[in-house]
Amino acid sequence: MSRKRRSFTTEYKVEAAHRVIDSGRSIAEVARELGLGEPLLGKWVADERRRVEAAAVHGEAPLSAAERAELLRLRKQVAEQEKDIVFLKKASAYFAAMQQNKTGSS
Repeated sequence: MSRKRRSFTTEYKVEAAHRVIDSGRSIAEVARELGLGEPLLGKWVADERRRVEAAAVHGEAPLSAAERAELLRLRKQVAEQEKDIVFLKKASAYFAAMQQNKTGSS
């Protein structure tokens, strides 16, 4: 029986990598905690360290843990609001059509 391949969001990968980078804990320890393979988490940590170094080279500060958390929260909020907007557009179109039917049938 084959295992289904899991996929992870970029946000999850960055957050997992920062659990290692920010805390100073080992990759093995964090990988066990998250139920991930060490090589996979190690790759994420290496990628994130490269990203942080690249930001430093350009004179930019990488996001702090609080800023990352706020960014995640805001992204979730935007996604919810986008769903609400889609729903409201459909509801508006529905009620406009209903209004047209009322005025057109008189």
